Amino acid sequence: MTSESVFTYGSPQLKFGAGASGEIGFDLAQLGARRALVVTDPGVAATGAAQRIADSMKEYGVHAEVFDGVHVEPTDESLRRAVDHARENGPYDAYVAVGGGSSIDTAKAVNLLTTNEGDLTDYLNPPVGAGRAPARPLLPLVAVPTTTGTGAESTTVCVLDVLALKVKTGISHPRLRPTLAVVDPDLTVTQPPGVTASSGMDIVCHALESYTARPFDSYDRKRPEERVPYCGANPVSDMWVERSLTLLSRSFRTAVRDGENRQARADMALAATFAGLGFGNAGVHIPHANAYPIAGRVRDFRPEGYPDAEPLVPHGMSVSLTAPEAFRYTFEARPDRHVRAAELLDPGLDRPDDPAEYLPRALLNLMRDIGIPDGIGDVGYTEADVPALVEGTLKQQRLLATAPRQAGPDELAGIFTRSLRLW
Repeated sequence: MTSESVFTYGSPQLKFGAGASGEIGFDLAQLGARRALVVTDPGVAATGAAQRIADSMKEYGVHAEVFDGVHVEPTDESLRRAVDHARENGPYDAYVAVGGGSSIDTAKAVNLLTTNEGDLTDYLNPPVGAGRAPARPLLPLVAVPTTTGTGAESTTVCVLDVLALKVKTGISHPRLRPTLAVVDPDLTVTQPPGVTASSGMDIVCHALESYTARPFDSYDRKRPEERVPYCGANPVSDMWVERSLTLLSRSFRTAVRDGENRQARADMALAATFAGLGFGNAGVHIPHANAYPIAGRVRDFRPEGYPDAEPLVPHGMSVSLTAPEAFRYTFEARPDRHVRAAELLDPGLDRPDDPAEYLPRALLNLMRDIGIPDGIGDVGYTEADVPALVEGTLKQQRLLATAPRQAGPDELAGIFTRSLRLW
């Protein structure tokens, strides 16, 4: 085999700026849509944003209905309920997701399963599912994020909890990528501080993981039909990620502390979009792979700012909890990238004597400042849980393959154990 010399890059159309969400009816009409389903969760629905967007479409001849049954951190059960609703009340010729990554990922699954045959499990990533590719085109999907973090408006991925297995997994295919991302910073002002902190750590980890991922030319050469969206760090994804880290360094703490600061909110919305355009092509690795079982096996943790009806470790929080230790582990594979990432994320931080500590220290300072829990122990895990967490991570081979340094069971156990307490 010869080394890879080709990387790919994909992104949705993008409309960014205050008030952009009022133009969605025009955009859908240009795509020929006349009947759309707006997909959202109860919290976002309570703000009135989803209904306002649906009502604004009438001016352009688009009839829109609102489904507000999205489960925060989607499960296989909640996705099936959403699909059933769309099948029973459709057909629709477009979907609009209004909310965080949960709403956008739910809309992706609804779009997939109302246009293609088969069950949800047919499309889940192996080894959890069969990894089936959609045979038919999907309908236009407009993604309207109301949180600043997931980057789901830019990506080809749908993430969910498989309840029976107590693990997160996903569906990944280029056809899942939204047709249009409409990023309106005004919609993010209602985020509580805890949601801003958690979703913002998702931006941070998207940026850092894609920046430190295996470079695209470190893989064996692929045939055209073998190419996947996560192709490794490349010059285009690097450009978006570096800009995202710069925006985060100046505005993340401010957005958590003062949610009414419109400039900070705009910076975070743009940082989330840029990081999505980066990791949606380069990929993410160990922190995200670890996050899936952390979230999937939660027992009784209830984070501030989120619905408290059931235990939950929000995605961005779960990703961040092992990130400092993960980047200590991967440092030796790409030391220059880790150092540069730390410089961008925390320009005022003194460089430590040990360069491997630079990025973990920048992360830990940020996490303490914005109120992220002190390790996986703070969300209910003990050393006795480490084997089960490792088992869940090893199911995420699509992500682990992107890591710049291979991590097996022993290495992952070490990362989890050292992440029980972070400071």
